[in-house]
Amino acid sequence: MSKLNHNELINKYEITILMTSLFPSITPFKTEMLDVSDGHSVYLEQSGSPGGIPVVVLHGGPGAGIGTEYRRFFDPNKYWIIGFDQRGCGQSLPFGELNHNTSQHLVDDVLAIQQHLGIDKWLLFGGSWGSTLALLVAIAAPAKVSGMILRGIFLGREQDYQWYLDPKGGAAQLFPDYYQAFLKPVEAMLGRRSIVDAYSSVLSGSNDIQKMAAIKAWCLWEARISRLHTEYSEEDLSDNLNRAISLALLECHYIVNKCFVPENYILEHADKLAGIPGTIVHGRYDCVCKVESAYALSQAWQESQLHIIPNAGHSSAEQGVTKALCQATQAMVKFFEEKQ
Repeated sequence: MSKLNHNELINKYEITILMTSLFPSITPFKTEMLDVSDGHSVYLEQSGSPGGIPVVVLHGGPGAGIGTEYRRFFDPNKYWIIGFDQRGCGQSLPFGELNHNTSQHLVDDVLAIQQHLGIDKWLLFGGSWGSTLALLVAIAAPAKVSGMILRGIFLGREQDYQWYLDPKGGAAQLFPDYYQAFLKPVEAMLGRRSIVDAYSSVLSGSNDIQKMAAIKAWCLWEARISRLHTEYSEEDLSDNLNRAISLALLECHYIVNKCFVPENYILEHADKLAGIPGTIVHGRYDCVCKVESAYALSQAWQESQLHIIPNAGHSSAEQGVTKALCQATQAMVKFFEEKQ
């Protein structure tokens, strides 16, 4: 399937699609714990229609957990919706575990879930870190992927880490006040350590008070720069403190280890994506993951179509991003139906 044909088909159906907001809430028809490897068990749930298009949703972070709203991006009459909490977060066990928790472990878990459910090929749907994991899965096993819908692209390059965390990076320059608050729990260690190394030291240390202050600051930094017009305070973290803990621990763990992949690995292996149709959605003013990443991926992946959303940041809850993702899932239904 050429890029032109795929893009023409997506554009054709986007004109006629009426559902541009989230679908109604649904509940899973099955939940279970799946033993994977090295003592880890992942929480797995299924919703929608078992006879529909299988789609696995890869959440962000790492460490954010699957939540519940992800199901609403899909027509439950058309999709078999599969969600799971990645190692160490959500309802997966052991909670917060960093051992045997790498990108390769997560790729293996995705493929293990696919085998467990008896699915030959499925659609990958992921945002932020979820887009990274989706791309790693597709590169590792392209024959098992029917298509991809990705949002807020993160490629795991040195420039991506610098944009997000470095004092001279784009995010720090745009939000110097929030960045100063982000530095506060580790400022005494800076100068002899990088900020991510300093955070890693505190988060792996034995001082629980310092650790909790670092967890809150890490999560507040990301939340405050994720949307264009939303104010976020420390009190907002109390609604889901477990999520904040796993997000800070695992995100820092992955970043300090460069996401366990070589520099520029995804773009250098983008040839493996040939033949996989995909839609890329990225907010023009995404301050967590810079828009250049989405553009670079679209140039390397010929079967993809890039939608840069004006007046939108990083979050999937941004109105324009939500609309584009709902349109993309519906357009994929038409795409698969026409292929049959």
